[in-house]
Amino acid sequence: MKRTPRPLVALLITTCALASGGGETLVTGSKRVVSPCKAVFRGLSMGTPIKTSVDGPLLGNGDMGVCLSEITERGDDRKVRQVANGPRFWLCKNDFWKLAHDFKTGPAGPRVFGGIDVRFPDLAGGSNTEQHLYDAVTVSKWAGDKGGAAVEVRSWVAATENMLVVELTAAGRDTEVEVNLWVQEGGGSEVTAGEDGEIRWATRKFAKDVEIETEAACAMKLPGTGASAFKLKVGEPVTIVAALQSRFKSPTPLEDVRKRIGAMNAGAMGELKAGHAAWWRDFWAKSFVEIGDPVLEQRYYLSNYVMACASRDAEFPPPIFGIWNTTDTPGWEGDYHLNYNHMAPFYGLYSSNHIEQADPYHAPILDFHQRARWYARNALDVRGVYYPVGIGPKGIETTLGYPTDGYARPEHVEKGGLFYGQRSNAAYCLVNVAMRWHLTCDQDYARRLYPLVLDVADFWEDYLVFEDGRHVIRNDAIHERSRNDFNSIVSLALVRNALELALDMSRELGVDAGRHEKWRHILDHLSGWSYQEMALPRLPAEDRGIEKPKVRVFRYTEKGTAWWRNNTLGIQHIYPAGAIGLDSSPEELEVSRNTLDVRNGWFDGNGMNSFYPAAVRAGYDPGVILAKLREMIATKGAPNGFIRGNPHGIENCSIVPNTINEMLCMGHAGVLRLFPVWPKDKDARFANLRVWGAFLVSSELEGGEVRYVGIQSEKGRPCVMVNPWPGRSIDVYRDGAKVAALKGDRVEWKTEAGSTVLLVPEGAGYPEPK
Repeated sequence: MKRTPRPLVALLITTCALASGGGETLVTGSKRVVSPCKAVFRGLSMGTPIKTSVDGPLLGNGDMGVCLSEITERGDDRKVRQVANGPRFWLCKNDFWKLAHDFKTGPAGPRVFGGIDVRFPDLAGGSNTEQHLYDAVTVSKWAGDKGGAAVEVRSWVAATENMLVVELTAAGRDTEVEVNLWVQEGGGSEVTAGEDGEIRWATRKFAKDVEIETEAACAMKLPGTGASAFKLKVGEPVTIVAALQSRFKSPTPLEDVRKRIGAMNAGAMGELKAGHAAWWRDFWAKSFVEIGDPVLEQRYYLSNYVMACASRDAEFPPPIFGIWNTTDTPGWEGDYHLNYNHMAPFYGLYSSNHIEQADPYHAPILDFHQRARWYARNALDVRGVYYPVGIGPKGIETTLGYPTDGYARPEHVEKGGLFYGQRSNAAYCLVNVAMRWHLTCDQDYARRLYPLVLDVADFWEDYLVFEDGRHVIRNDAIHERSRNDFNSIVSLALVRNALELALDMSRELGVDAGRHEKWRHILDHLSGWSYQEMALPRLPAEDRGIEKPKVRVFRYTEKGTAWWRNNTLGIQHIYPAGAIGLDSSPEELEVSRNTLDVRNGWFDGNGMNSFYPAAVRAGYDPGVILAKLREMIATKGAPNGFIRGNPHGIENCSIVPNTINEMLCMGHAGVLRLFPVWPKDKDARFANLRVWGAFLVSSELEGGEVRYVGIQSEKGRPCVMVNPWPGRSIDVYRDGAKVAALKGDRVEWKTEAGSTVLLVPEGAGYPEPK
């Protein structure tokens, strides 16, 4: 990998360059690596609105979201046609939902607010759009006619408040512009709209047949005299600005947005731009990777960009399609699906050190806690919590009263709730909780989440059956609707994760020591995996008459479902449940790799987010993993970071960041490994990746050798590391001075909270800047 000369060790400090050498910091390093990354669109979407994931450029700040499309209408023949040149900005908000339990009065779910159309009547050409990821600015260029007219549209959602800024610049000749703020009507909503000089405003509210009233308001300020139609003159750019607010953030959202928009002037705009640039600079400086592969790097940073746009509201995480909901009838009610969809988008954020974007994850789960306790008592007569497949924010149950004359059947409903026979949803909820806990060791977080963890432990204490010297799981479903499965491989792993988490948290918090014996007994006597023999898949060019050899693979359950032709539940005990890793037995790892081969889920829309990191945890060929990632991006990757042809939205934003992070720096089960599943002939470097034990790690592989390891300890935990220099001792430096030497294939040492150490092979000396 070609490199720009720069200091080596400056990246080990999170805030500034080393005083001894100066040079590249996390800020300058991340800017250098991320700045070249763009998302490119040839034209805008004709397919928006849509009930599932959109395919246009995505903007947002974690609370307010905007997506771009062509200005279209659907005719009486149901065909969608473009009706004007120019962009449509769809206005969305994470906390704007219809919050109702009763499916019969109209299901709950996120709702679109409306949009802003910017029309160019004089222009007859198409558009090209680029999103600059580093500064989170989207630039569209709308072509003109033979007269050479064109318009550049620069748009961004401010990172520091809920405002959309649209900057218009004419080229070639003056151009007519028409701007319209509109609000979505229908769906049981109440809408109002009006104007006051240069300000246009609108509101949308859901107040009937709901558990909680919701309302959002938007105000837009037009340039000059405030006319909706005006001439955009060459050399005289204009700015349109719109503010969006909800009743969850303010009791008077309309008053607030009108006041804020009315106060916008050149000085206020300058402050808004500066705050936006600073926020994104700091976001990218949390960590970075550099792997010499522009395709993978672009997708890595695009994925984290999308999650930064979608997730920052502590009470309202992004639902299944992210913040960008464009209809009142989203698929799957647009909710939080708890049998993996809600968990998957966040997987890569923890190791990327983007904890602020990960933390909204648990809010709806905690909000539903009491209802889940009710289901455990009344549906299964056990303690603890029992979660249905779909929930919303603020305790709303999106699948209550779900129709049972289609995909869902009467037997999938228990006490009115939709479960599909799956007992594992609550334990699945703890996968991300465990990631957050192990990677931050944050006791405040543990105190907040421990009651949920304890209730999951209670559930499995009661639901497990102890027979013939082992704990078993009866009457479960590994897949939706599979029913009556015995010892689902995923449920077994999720139970193990939940009880190990309960043990770890309770020890740290100094509570419930009297329950440890029971939990350890379950863990020591929990049923093991089941196995079967299956043939390897044929390659496309292979003769179908050739008999492929059979290999030993995991069986999905001990009794019941043996295999499934799609989805990837057969490997989710490896990841995200974490039951298998590089310290597992050679036999388990071989079966894991065999299962990956037979399942061949590299392009499975329902499971890529678990399949790729599972391959890393199983020690699969790193060259194959990287090649499959590139092929997946080339054949399935949409320009906006989603997956083409896959309706599930943001869940696949974790694929590339999470997989690359695990390949470069793995901390699974508390053991730090550098470049454990990475091609040794492929140079790579990373800074500030987060691993188990609350460590931030930086390192570099060059010419097949690890040059250094930098470790910042946030909590002062012991650090266990596989020696990256086999057969050699390790010199430990702190503040430029050698303070210790470590020996062995696996080393362990005590750390101090807030300290940073630099590890190099014995005798290499303290690295000097190149």
